[in-house]
This record gives sequence, C-alpha cells and structure tokens, in this order.
Amino acid sequence: GGTMLNILCCMCGIPIAPNPSNTCASCLATQSDVTRGISTEATLHQCRGCQRWHKEAGKWIGCDLESRELMALCLSNVSGLKTGKKSSGDKIRLVDAGWVWTEPHSMRLKVRLTVQREVQSGTILQQSMVVVFIVRNQQCIECQAEFRQGSWKSLVQVRQRVGHKRTFLYLEQLILKHGAHRGCLSIETFRDGMDFYFPDKGKAARFISFLEDVVPIKVKSSKKLIGTDDKSNVSNFKYTNLVEICPLCKDDLLFLPKKLARNLGNISRCVLVKNISNVIHLVDPLTGQTATMNPESFWRDPIRPIITAARSRFTRYVVLGKEPAVLQQNASKKTATKRQKNKLALVTLAKEDDLGANDVQFQETSFVGYLCKSGDVVTGYDMTEAQLVDDDAEEIRAAGNLPDVILLRKLYGGVATGEANAAKMRAFQLQRLDVEVAESMKARVSKKDKDADDMDEEDFLREVEADREMRKNM
Repeated sequence: GGTMLNILCCMCGIPIAPNPSNTCASCLATQSDVTRGISTEATLHQCRGCQRWHKEAGKWIGCDLESRELMALCLSNVSGLKTGKKSSGDKIRLVDAGWVWTEPHSMRLKVRLTVQREVQSGTILQQSMVVVFIVRNQQCIECQAEFRQGSWKSLVQVRQRVGHKRTFLYLEQLILKHGAHRGCLSIETFRDGMDFYFPDKGKAARFISFLEDVVPIKVKSSKKLIGTDDKSNVSNFKYTNLVEICPLCKDDLLFLPKKLARNLGNISRCVLVKNISNVIHLVDPLTGQTATMNPESFWRDPIRPIITAARSRFTRYVVLGKEPAVLQQNASKKTATKRQKNKLALVTLAKEDDLGANDVQFQETSFVGYLCKSGDVVTGYDMTEAQLVDDDAEEIRAAGNLPDVILLRKLYGGVATGEANAAKMRAFQLQRLDVEVAESMKARVSKKDKDADDMDEEDFLREVEADREMRKNM
C-alpha cells in the first residue's frame, strides 16, 4: 500500500505533506503578501446638504450607513480589487467584506476584507485586512443649484381659495409619504397655498401628475423667455404652472342642483363632503347613500358650499340614546348596501351647552350613528340657526324639509372631555415639510394668523383621529 511520505520544509525544516512549493503554510505566509497591491485607504465624497454619496461622473446615490449599497460603493473605490488578474498573472479573489464600527462623527468608514490569492501554482493563501475610507464633503449639483439665484426652471404654484389650511396639511402628509417633493429646490408657503421650485420641466410635470392623483385640480401653464442664442437656435425658458385645488373640503355641506343630484344616482340634494381624493366623495347624512363627483363636472359648474367646515360653525352635542334606523325603499334611488344600512341609527341628542339649562332634544337619523353610544360627544351643524347662502336651500329649510341637526363625527379622548392639554396628550405628531415663509407673509404675520394656523392644525388632527381611511394615507 502506498502511504504518503512527509517531506521537510525547504525553509524551516519541519515535516510537512508534499505540496508544489515544498514550503509550510507559516513560511509561505511570511514570504508572500496576499494583500499587496490593494489600497488600505480611499476617499469617499458625501453631499452635506442631501446626504447622498458620489458614485461616478456626476452621479449621486442615497444610501444609509452600513447598508449593502454603501458597501458596494466602498468596494468599487478600493484600487487593486477592481481587476481580477494582476500584472504578474496571479488571481485575487474577495471572499468576505464586513463593516468595522466607527464613531458616526469621525468622518471615517472601515471595512474588513478577506481576500485569497494564488501565490504559487496550486497554492492559495487567505488573509484579512482593514481598509479605511475618509469621508470628504462635496456639494452635489442639485444642492449647488439651490444656493444660486434664479436657478429654477419650473415653478408649481399650488393654490386653494379657502379660509383655512387643512387641505394643505393633508397634502403635506401625502407628499412626505410618497416623497413627491424629491428634486425640489425650495418650497415657499403663502396664506392660500405653496410654491414649489424645480430645476427642470420634467420634475415639475411629475409633481403635477402626483397632485392629479391625490386631489381634484385644474392646471394653467405659461412660459417666459429668459434668453435666446440665435447662432445655435437654443432658447432658455422659465415655466410657471398654476395648480388650483378644488375649494371643497371634508365636512362641507353642499346643496346640489337638481340635475346634478339626479346624475349622481338620484342622491338627496343636501349632502356632506365625506372626503377628497382625486374625486369628490359625497354622502347623504340621513341615508348613508354615497356618490362620487369627478373634477371635470365640478370645474364645469363649480358649487359653493352652503356651510363651510370651520370650528366656528360646529356645535357640540351629547348623545342621549340611539335606535337602529329603518329606511323606506325608494324605487328610483340606488339601493344602499347592507353595510351602509347597518351604519344608520336614529340618535337622540342634546346640545352640550343646553345640558342643565333646558330640556331641548333632537332626534335625527345619522350615517355616523353606528359609532355613537349614550354619553358620547359628537360635533355637527345646527341647521335651526345656520345662515345658508343658497336661496333654494333657504326655501327648503323654511318648508321644514331639512333636518335640525346634521352630525359630522364623534370626538375622542381629551377633545371630547374638553381637557385643556388634550392636544399635548395626543399619541401622534405630524411630520412637516421644510418650507420657507414668503416675504409678503413675514411682513404682516401677526398673533391672529399664528392662532388661526394652530387652530387649523388642531382641527385637522381631530379629523385624522376620527377617520381611519385618512390615517391609512399618511
């Protein structure tokens, strides 16, 4: 039988199994450096403004610390690893790469590399090494453009002609969730809207396309010639897009024209705006019947709300009791679904201010009745005292065909019990966009305006608390 004979290492003389180099592993390691030709230091450039990393030829990528993307970027910057074959003809192979922890403010990144190399024919050695990356600050092209005057090419002016800012608070949440403001140079805020400045026409068009998907809008575009080069026939334009958001808001009370009410599934003429997406969702407060109005039909014949949702128009009621409501079937109307029928209830209410003062009670059918139980505090419109802007609606109310109370929603937590610090106790907070206040606003900002903004934010948060669908989108 052929037993393997040991030989002596040609350098240190210890017995070893035969190998092509006739050398033991420790002598091989001292004789040859596996990591030769691989740099142990490299430089990475990061933009301080947007925290992105420079990749190559003006390309910048966003990646988190210790992420796979940043590891790939680091490895591409290590010279000696890029080429598979070295000039001497030997091969180098990366086996493993891992992060070594560094202080976040040290402006250093460390990566431990494990590499293999064939030192002699058939003999492969493996060795670990640490590569240090020095992080240097360098502004990216977009951030440079932000600091240059007049660098924007396309402006999107978003406006809504209403007296509050609740729509813009909701729009801000949608923009933040979907990152629609990426690529925007700066954002300026006004009393009735916001201005978004973009470095090119394409980014602005993409932003307008996002707005069309989330709110009913109409767009007017214009362009202004800045300069022209007759020799090369190139002109430089600045584009301005005016985006007007539909002035209807959640909880506005509408009185629809007869023809429109018939077209919307023969719904009642007195309806509430349930919510706003890229279409306007309406609900009959007494039967729970729903309908959707598309932006085209609204802009063709704009409707003015008979009561605009504002805290000054809301009345607080206490629920005294409720019973299930049974609807009479109307042959020409779209039948309410089983789910809508189950949500209706006949609610007995009293004004919160009247408790202990008089015994005036109201009994009304409501589409939010299913949420209420005795003792709950709800908010709604008191139709007995409301001033209606529509003559037809005023006539119908005088004839007694409008309900005395239209309920909007149930109040929750400290808001319902009237606690002074209810806003501070809320479990969630709103994220806000990084905006600049317009010069025209800075000049005349007053305590009154600040209080109005705070009130709008609090009203919006109450809407969010009561609406699960709305919370999903934020």
